[in-house]
Amino acid sequence: MKKYFEEVLPENYEAAKTVDASNKKTGLALNAAALAVMAAGILLSSLIIRPQDFFHKIDGIVMLIFCGVMIAYLVLHELVHGIVYKILTKKKLKFGIVPNAAFCGVPDIYVYRNTALLSLAAPLAVFSAVFIAAALIFENEWYKFLSAAALSVHLGGCAGDIYDIVLYLTKFRDPATLMRDTGPKQTFYVKK
Repeated sequence: MKKYFEEVLPENYEAAKTVDASNKKTGLALNAAALAVMAAGILLSSLIIRPQDFFHKIDGIVMLIFCGVMIAYLVLHELVHGIVYKILTKKKLKFGIVPNAAFCGVPDIYVYRNTALLSLAAPLAVFSAVFIAAALIFENEWYKFLSAAALSVHLGGCAGDIYDIVLYLTKFRDPATLMRDTGPKQTFYVKK
């Protein structure tokens, strides 16, 4: 039977790295990366889609809906992390918001690398597909542009998830690597 987590940290493990979005320095770095991705994506989208008469065609109701979609997306993004964690661990989830990030974690256990990777990648895959599909389906240039902007915001919002995924793909490739995910803080544990 495949193990997805450990109830307690095994004795032969030690902390190797901590990523704490609630830490001022880490939070600023992740948010700077997020803003850079968002700005680049929105700029690229405006060059490709080329919406005309930006200031004359902004529809207040459409922008209000867009803002509502982005707030709903934030909640759904964290729920997707939670769904994956719940399916694989059946453990209590912790949701919240700190000044630098929204989060979902499973603070009472230590998850294996593949469990963490699945949870980290799930919102990235699901919402990238949703926003790309919307940008391709809409014929109206403004809806197309707003879908591309939503994709840019989404990718920027995944900065912390992408950072952790990159750590798993480069530094923590051993399937026995464990992570304690308290939500805003992930601590990676490796065998001594």
